[in-house]
Amino acid sequence: MNASSSAPAPAAGRIVLLTTSHRVAPGLLSWPAWQALRTADRVLCADPDHPQLPYVREAGVTVETARPTARELVDACADGGLTVAVVAGAEGEPELTDGLARLAGTGREAMPELELLPGSYDLPGARLLDLVQVMDRIRRECPWSGTRTHEELAKYGLEEAYELVEAIEDGDREALREELGDVLLQVVFHARIAQDDPDEPFSVDDVAGAIVEKLIHRHPHVFGDETAETPEDVKAHWLRTKAVEKRRTSVTEGVPMGQPALALAAKLASRARREGLDVLPAGEGVGYELLALAARAEAGGTDPETALRAATRAYRDAILAAEAARAAAGRP
Repeated sequence: MNASSSAPAPAAGRIVLLTTSHRVAPGLLSWPAWQALRTADRVLCADPDHPQLPYVREAGVTVETARPTARELVDACADGGLTVAVVAGAEGEPELTDGLARLAGTGREAMPELELLPGSYDLPGARLLDLVQVMDRIRRECPWSGTRTHEELAKYGLEEAYELVEAIEDGDREALREELGDVLLQVVFHARIAQDDPDEPFSVDDVAGAIVEKLIHRHPHVFGDETAETPEDVKAHWLRTKAVEKRRTSVTEGVPMGQPALALAAKLASRARREGLDVLPAGEGVGYELLALAARAEAGGTDPETALRAATRAYRDAILAAEAARAAAGRP
């Protein structure tokens, strides 16, 4: 008997594993998914609370809440040549798919046609919904996170921002991704705390909505009728729009005085220069010298804080090299 004659005959029937994302609004399934559901002889779902089920049933599709084994599904298809659709989450049904793979891998089973059909896809940014849900649960159930205040978290925001800057300066892509996540956590955490405020609550949706409105308003060359051909045009648009929005009585308004001193000096110098104010405090000492240097750097297009950080990192590397040379020479 040759090998081909010993192979199992193809079985009739078909198994469709329909994966869906909980991040997509229930009922928004692809057309191939709806076709599979309407033409299947049986539609199964292991989760009775699956968010798609009410909409699938409302569309006239009968759904059985059951968790059959791979063996049971294969036998059901073989007996009657059935098409069975299994509605699952985004990760599918690992136990079922593993079982089907084992049966198919033996080479002795008459397997039905198997199809993995994505019924819905995540939109860009969909994982942000997961972050909001996780943060909400942590806030409710974690003894530490559930009692934090904005004031108590403020220092962590600074630390995470500095770690993000360091990852950028190091050119470390993996660290950059991680630190961006840590900074994002601070935003979501503060928004969740704000949601609990008894007097002036707001949510992460309010935060996101406000920044969306601001971005649209400050980019009339993208979302409106204005034109901008160069980065300088964009900056001019931004500054004009900001001035109308803020209606500040002084160019110093809105400058956070708690930022690092060189960055603070550069920001104030930038505001003064933009308004045509030729101001530089007269005084003696290192502080005034540094202030004058920061103002000159800003006027020349150099961010003094970034420049000093780069020089400081080079200085650190020189110190490390000097220590290594001293150790190699056997000197204490």
